[in-house]
Amino acid sequence: MAKLPHHRPQQLSLGPLETEILNILWELGTAPVKDIHDRILADPNRELAYTSVTTVLSRLEKKGWLTCDKQGRSFVWRPLVTKAEANALWAYDQLNQFLAVGNPDVVAAFADSLDQASVERLDAIAQRLKAARQAREQQP
Repeated sequence: MAKLPHHRPQQLSLGPLETEILNILWELGTAPVKDIHDRILADPNRELAYTSVTTVLSRLEKKGWLTCDKQGRSFVWRPLVTKAEANALWAYDQLNQFLAVGNPDVVAAFADSLDQASVERLDAIAQRLKAARQAREQQP
């Protein structure tokens, strides 16, 4: 599992088109708007204005997901976190929201409904947490 990245986007929630464009950039690595727009329009049933892609890219930059670099006379967009890091951030956020419920009965009811594989994964996570805590305590 990926560790939480040092860079954290200011806003984790994404709309469907934002998610689609971010997935394209994770696949391509870096790309100008034209390449992203062309990739979306590869679906013959799809219509989307070039300016809409530009707007979404700017929105993703403001949210902290992307950055734009000038290469020659064009601008190239790239993600600031990997897909694995993003998944770790989303999972971390979901877990925090779940634990924020604050009602131990709700958490216990959830734990009671888990299958054996899920219980084993939770046990493995608990062991990793315990080892990490012990390592921190042993540092000078």
